[in-house]
Amino acid sequence: MSGEVELGCRCGEIHGLLCGVAPSDVNRVICYCDDCQAYLHQLGRADLFDAHGGTEIVQVAPSSVAFDKGAAHVVGLRLAPKGLYRWYAHCCKTPLGNTLSPTLPFIGMPLEIFRGAPDPQRRDEIFGQLRGGVFSKFAIGGIPKGLPQVGLGHFARALQLMVGWKIHGRTWPHPFFDRAAKGPRHPVTILTREERELLRAKCGPSPTVPSHTGTVTA
Repeated sequence: MSGEVELGCRCGEIHGLLCGVAPSDVNRVICYCDDCQAYLHQLGRADLFDAHGGTEIVQVAPSSVAFDKGAAHVVGLRLAPKGLYRWYAHCCKTPLGNTLSPTLPFIGMPLEIFRGAPDPQRRDEIFGQLRGGVFSKFAIGGIPKGLPQVGLGHFARALQLMVGWKIHGRTWPHPFFDRAAKGPRHPVTILTREERELLRAKCGPSPTVPSHTGTVTA
């Protein structure tokens, strides 16, 4: 059964709907990556982390998301020139969704934006059960006991969903990109390397490999 979930920013200036979603058509994970941590620190929204620095994300098709109020308050941020587009409400710094590019059908939406699924049972009904945590090496103190560490199966599922969304024309309409211009419909700021490194100092354990700024996770 598909569902409909009300969307909204913290102050109420932005409102929208997520339509036609079902557990079989979305991915629900907790991302602990350093980029997601850096992003919320940049917004001044560290209050949205779980106890281990994680952010719960629901990955959905772009055409299932529509904002009917407050589009003028939507702005974007990229942690690096080729990083994810991370959209948020300028009015109250509520994260709205993370995207890859205008042509790749994918939005990772944080729980903060969902107004119609406030409790765990309701989220399980609409989005399915939490699949686990990704990029746990960045988790503060490790991931919670009992939470599965999602591996290659998660990325395979995410890719499968994206291919399906692409084939069935669910890339458009897109809440954040303009189809004709093939670019962002809202202002986007790109952080400098120095700004990114300052944020990195606030994140979880330092990796031994380069940051994964463009990875399909959130």
